[in-house]
Order: sequence, then structure tokens, then C-alpha cells
Amino acid sequence: MTREAERVRIGELGKATGTTARALRHYEQAGLIFSERAANGYRVYDERTVARVRNIRHLLAAGLTLDDVQAFLPCLDGDISTAPPSEKGLRIAVERLAVLNERIAAQTEARDRLKAALDRRTAELPQPPA
Repeated sequence: MTREAERVRIGELGKATGTTARALRHYEQAGLIFSERAANGYRVYDERTVARVRNIRHLLAAGLTLDDVQAFLPCLDGDISTAPPSEKGLRIAVERLAVLNERIAAQTEARDRLKAALDRRTAELPQPPA
């Protein structure tokens, strides 16, 4: 006999995954998680959604976007850290890495320009007597 999955409310899911209710609703709107409505109108989730949300958060923390995470839907319910990578998943990760590297380079250039401007300005200030 198979056990029917327990149901958890949005607050319980958030607490179990370190996620806000707002983020969970956003994940649901993006089609990454699914809920049903209880008789009282509250959202309820299958307890297995805990693993899915943790995997979503893991991918987001790695720099992927919610759109990127869509490609990983088939493996979000398992242990994604040990699952064999798909060609599509690897391509998305490589593309996202390139975007992140471009952003880091642009931010580094902006920081260097600001530092140079500050260095010039502070060099022009009178120095206190020694």
C-alpha cells in the first residue's frame, strides 16, 4: 500500500526551505511548483515540494535564472547534485557563466574607474602637516 503524500501549507513549506511565501508564489507563477487549494482557500503543497524548492534555490544560488531553471524541471524532485548532467543543462550553465563573467568584468571596470577618479581627487587635496 502506498502512502499518500502529506500536504503542507505555504508557511510550512517556506519554513522547511528557508523561502518566503512571496518567493514560493513566484515559483508557482513560473510553473516550477504546484499547489492545490484547501477547503479554507489556503494553498497546500505536496510535502515532496520541499525537495523541489530546495533544488530551485540551489540552482538560483548558482547564478541561474527562473527561466533557466525551467530546463531542469525533469530532475527537480531528485538529488540534482548527483544527477547526470543533460546536454541542455550544461549548455544553459555555460551560457549563464558567460553572462556572469561579462557582468563581473563590467562591474570591475566601473569600480576601477571610480577608484581612479577618487585617487585623482584625493591626490589634489591639501595634505595635513606632518
